Amino acid sequence: MRTVVLINPASGRGRAAGVAAEVVRRFRAVSAVRVAIARTAEDFAASAGDAVAGEADVLAVVGGDGAMHAAVQACVGTRTALAVIPVGTGNDLARALGLPADPLAAARVAAGALQDGERRVLDLGRVVGGNRFATVLCAGFDAQVNARVNRSKLPIGRARYDFAILRELTRLRAMPLRVEADNTVLDLAATCVAIGNTTSYGGGVPICPRADPSDGTFDITVVGEVGREDFLKIMPTMRSGGHVQHPAVRTLRARSVRLSGSNGWVAFADGEPQVRLPVSVRCEPGALRVLAPAEASLTGEAA
Repeated sequence: MRTVVLINPASGRGRAAGVAAEVVRRFRAVSAVRVAIARTAEDFAASAGDAVAGEADVLAVVGGDGAMHAAVQACVGTRTALAVIPVGTGNDLARALGLPADPLAAARVAAGALQDGERRVLDLGRVVGGNRFATVLCAGFDAQVNARVNRSKLPIGRARYDFAILRELTRLRAMPLRVEADNTVLDLAATCVAIGNTTSYGGGVPICPRADPSDGTFDITVVGEVGREDFLKIMPTMRSGGHVQHPAVRTLRARSVRLSGSNGWVAFADGEPQVRLPVSVRCEPGALRVLAPAEASLTGEAA
């Protein structure tokens, strides 16, 4: 077996550099290993592509959801399995795979799965004309929070998201949104919308609490027109998935979705900016191989 361990030493505010040697050691115990260092987003994407082109059996990525997003683009539809070693702010893909939040523990689990020949297949979302995504695509208030988190100089962790939410609440307003989900069409004033391949974004917020990345279908959550006070009441229930019971929240399931409306929103997927609406998204069943033990959760309960 051949593994490429791809590291951006700056990921996780330097956390990746601190765990890299031990991650490599754990994979070397079960596989031939080549180490690749990438210090920019462009280098990272190129190195991931090189690993797949070189027919690596495993691409082990030490990074956050942004790094995983880049790796997904390289691994989609190939025999190379992605191993997720989380060191970022949200780590929502690791969570969806049921992996430990600690990167060394995740490396141990991934190396064990490699040794035991365990692979899983994961659905992906595809932005038509653009990138794939593994977790959630969102637009509106939650995407604006995501953009502020990406600009933040605060230490990694949930505090980054909480601070960004409080700042963006001052700008909360509903905007026109059309959601076309298979045979269902919604026209409404909305504050945000999320298309979930997996359950969570924002470091473990289960915005689409019933999403299953192995069922060939998206779960969609739409928050309609609510004021700041109502939104503040909804927010605590988002940590448990209880927000879907609020009368202003609509949920749908579909294989393809189109979002549009005169709102000026930019869609974010896997925490990365994609395109300004309108945007069309399709589910690609079983498009990604991942290195995770067969008994691991695919509902977002670990990391």
